[in-house]
Amino acid sequence: LTKLQRARVDLQRAQIAFTLNRGREAPPLLLQAAKQLEQLDVELAGQTYLDTLLAAMFAGALAGGVSVQEAAHAARAASPTTRTSRAPDLLLEGLALRFNDGYTSAAPTLKQALRAFRNNDLSPQEGLRWLWHACITAAHLWDYDTWELLATRFVHTARDAGALTMLPLALSQRIGVHVLLGQLTDATSLREELNSITDATGHPPPPIAILLLAAWQGHEPEARQLIETTTTEVLQRGEGDGLVKAQWAAALLDNSLCHYEDALTAAQQAADQPPVLGVAPWAALAELVEAATRCGTPERATHAFRQLADVTRASGTDWALGIQARSRALLSCGRDAERAYCEAIDRLGRTRVRGELARAKLVYGEWLRREGRRLDAREQLRAAHETFTAIGATAFAQRTATELRATGESPRKRTVETSTELTPQEAQIAGLVREGLSNPEIGARLFISPRTVEWHLGRIFSKLDITSRKQLSR
Repeated sequence: LTKLQRARVDLQRAQIAFTLNRGREAPPLLLQAAKQLEQLDVELAGQTYLDTLLAAMFAGALAGGVSVQEAAHAARAASPTTRTSRAPDLLLEGLALRFNDGYTSAAPTLKQALRAFRNNDLSPQEGLRWLWHACITAAHLWDYDTWELLATRFVHTARDAGALTMLPLALSQRIGVHVLLGQLTDATSLREELNSITDATGHPPPPIAILLLAAWQGHEPEARQLIETTTTEVLQRGEGDGLVKAQWAAALLDNSLCHYEDALTAAQQAADQPPVLGVAPWAALAELVEAATRCGTPERATHAFRQLADVTRASGTDWALGIQARSRALLSCGRDAERAYCEAIDRLGRTRVRGELARAKLVYGEWLRREGRRLDAREQLRAAHETFTAIGATAFAQRTATELRATGESPRKRTVETSTELTPQEAQIAGLVREGLSNPEIGARLFISPRTVEWHLGRIFSKLDITSRKQLSR
């Protein structure tokens, strides 16, 4: 074998290790392959260094042999000729900067990488390889518009290619966007599709989507079981990434349930882990600030806030700065606190991040009640309760209702909001029904089970106020 052939064989071994183990063994094998390729195939070497860094982030604290920082140092030391203006190379450069020089230094290059990904100059094969990482980068930079665009493109690319191994990753990113935007019903719909695909392939579903959906929905027994099961499985597979996701979800759930000591423990565990792939650097910090202030440990909250502020300033989006202002308000008193609460509501109100806006109104309402301003508190708590109820965030709605009753007002009862507008997938299924396809045929076309098609049809019939496929065709 030539040197290049041997290097490609080693690369293939590393990629197989990553696919099968998804953790401990892949980073050192990939790093070895990257170094071999550096003098033989510049483009492939660059991609392999990026794979090494991503694999190390995926393994996190459970990595064996190569840490995130070591992978980043190796990537930076690689020949400058591996750098181009293409999106994957910009992503590598940005990640290397992040772990060598810090988030603030990396943010401009990572934003440039996202602009390149948005331009859609990737082939379908490249899209399947890189769009997952691009989605994650958008989330890390608090850019939900790009995250939504790329996640939608990723789903379409995977469906069109019939890529059953990549479609779960694509669906998990789209579910994540739905959860962020407070579209929990749509997220639940895609979770049904995700479950049917992973049942068919025998591979476990990506944890981030189902964990955050369960945490936001706030059904405690189901969410607890899911968090515990995921924690056990990812420890066995060496996925530090999944472990941090489970800890983040636990912190979010416990904050919604007012179990602040438990939330503080989970959030601190997540924040203490090395950087991982699928969890944004800010994820656990906002939960940590809220839990620590409620537990009367302001020094822990202050330390977390300083870390949070570093990434929110570098991002500069209203979503990022709104969360920063909300966290700052929790640490402040008097007029400073009120100004920060109002800034948080103003900034988050310019976004589509409904759940986080409702959380800002909730904590502002709690503060107003403690200040003795019951009428002002009711206004904020009423608005928060309506949003939480509308999106289906049960535990947050109950927490808000309890606080609202403490002001002397009973929350109005209402059902979770419904919409007569079809989701993109529902519209696609409706169109296939009109073409005369059966449920099994539609399922085969969309890579979902006939049972899932039937579930979607029930929602379509309800939204359109019809009862049969014949009526839908008309």
